[in-house]
Amino acid sequence: MAKAETPHLFCRTALASWLALMVLTVLWEGWLAPKAPPGFWLAVKALPLLAPLFGLLRGQARSYVWASLLALLYLTEGLVLAWSERAGGLRLDSPWPYALLEAALSALFVVTAAYCARGRVGVARS
Repeated sequence: MAKAETPHLFCRTALASWLALMVLTVLWEGWLAPKAPPGFWLAVKALPLLAPLFGLLRGQARSYVWASLLALLYLTEGLVLAWSERAGGLRLDSPWPYALLEAALSALFVVTAAYCARGRVGVARS
């Protein structure tokens, strides 16, 4: 793989994981959550994910940095929920697999966004 293609691969992976995190959040808070009906929490939890979206779509390094800081909150929530609901197992009605997926998507975004932002800054400086 060429060196110039590497940041693009990381950026595409980061954007895909961000969009998947958005979809998971909407699905979880809208329909899959076993305790609460859709509504207020959907707006509270999903709206921050929209803030850096346009910068991510444009490939701005600053947006990747800020979004990775925001994704750390979702990573924390996923890990806490996975730890507290670990007895539920891998059943579809249990929040445990969705919490693990949220944590995995958030961690994937943080790692790939770091490489993407580093590649974008390196390209801008040269």
